[in-house]
Amino acid sequence: MTAEIDGIAVSYASWGEKKDSGIVMLHGWGANKELFAQSASLCAEKYYVVAPDMPGFGCTPEPPAPWRVDDYTDFVIKFISHLGLKRVILLGHSFGGRVIIKAASSRVLPFDIERIILVDSAGIRPEKTDSQKKKESIVKFGKKLVSGSPKLLNKLQSMAGSADYRAASPLMRQVLVNVVNEDLTDLLPKIKQETLLIWGTLDTATPISDAEKMEKLIPDAGLARIEGAGHFSFLENAPLYNAILSSYLKL
Repeated sequence: MTAEIDGIAVSYASWGEKKDSGIVMLHGWGANKELFAQSASLCAEKYYVVAPDMPGFGCTPEPPAPWRVDDYTDFVIKFISHLGLKRVILLGHSFGGRVIIKAASSRVLPFDIERIILVDSAGIRPEKTDSQKKKESIVKFGKKLVSGSPKLLNKLQSMAGSADYRAASPLMRQVLVNVVNEDLTDLLPKIKQETLLIWGTLDTATPISDAEKMEKLIPDAGLARIEGAGHFSFLENAPLYNAILSSYLKL
C-alpha cells in the first residue's frame, strides 16, 4: 500500500481491521517495514497495526533534501494523520525510537499517544572512543589535502565512516550525519506517556547503558532486558520479545 505525504509515495503495510486507533511501528536505520511482520501479525489479533517505510528506506523514495530528526518526525505525524488515527501506541526500533522521542516530547499532536515502546532505541549520543577521535582527525587532515577533488573527499569520508555510512547514498549519508549528531537526552524527561523499553543486553549500537539512562530519565518507564541479544533483539530472540509484547499489550 502507498500513501502520498508531501509528494513522497510512502510504502506501508498494515495488519488487522482498520480502526481509528492502533499501533504504529517505526523501523531503524537501514531497515524497513518487513522486519516487523511477525510481531505485527501477533499484535493484529487485538490491534490495527501499521508500519511505513520511512523516506530513504525500503520501498519509499529518499527525501528531497538531507532531512533531520525533526523532518522525519513531521513526516510520521503527517502519515498518522493521513491514516485517520486518533489514538496510537508508538513502537520504534533504533532510529524509529529516536523519531518517537522527538514526537512525544516536543510536539502538539493531532492524535493521542497512549503508550510508547522503544526497542534498542537510539537517541542518546555516545561518547566518542579514542579510535573514533583518531579517525576524525585523519579525515580533517585529509580534507585539506583533497579539498579540490570531491570524488577523493567522498572516498576518504566513506573509508572513515561506519558501515551504515558506507552503505548509504550520498544524500542519505548527509541525513545520517544530521541524525546521529543530535542528542535527545534532554527531551527524555518531557515524555509523559507510559514507556516500555525492550533491550538486548549485548547491544553494541545502542548499549544497555542507554536503556538504563532512559529508564531513569523518562518519568514512567520500565525496562525489559533480553539477555544475550544484540541490537536487533526483537529478531534475535523473537519468542521472548513476543512474550514481553504480549504481556504488556495483554494480547
